[in-house]
Amino acid sequence: MKIYRQGVEVLVAACDAELLGKTLRKGEIEFHVSSDFYDGIRGDEEMLRKHLSMATIANLVGKRSVGCGIEMGMIDEENILSIDGIPHAQFALL
Repeated sequence: MKIYRQGVEVLVAACDAELLGKTLRKGEIEFHVSSDFYDGIRGDEEMLRKHLSMATIANLVGKRSVGCGIEMGMIDEENILSIDGIPHAQFALL
């Protein structure tokens, strides 16, 4: 995961480690899981939950990462996009 701060906003970008560097495709959608954007802090789901609890914005890719967002009540299952069978979700607190 990687943490970005801009003023009061905290963006957590996280993906399941095995997805780093892969390109997911579904129809016209081509989504690259960029190491530059997602790779930084390596940790487990407990660490991700800790950082998500401080996030105002999140971008999550993968079953475990998106699952954490669901468990924490930050992601509604109907708002998950499946690309190449891999879940992708975002949230922003307004």
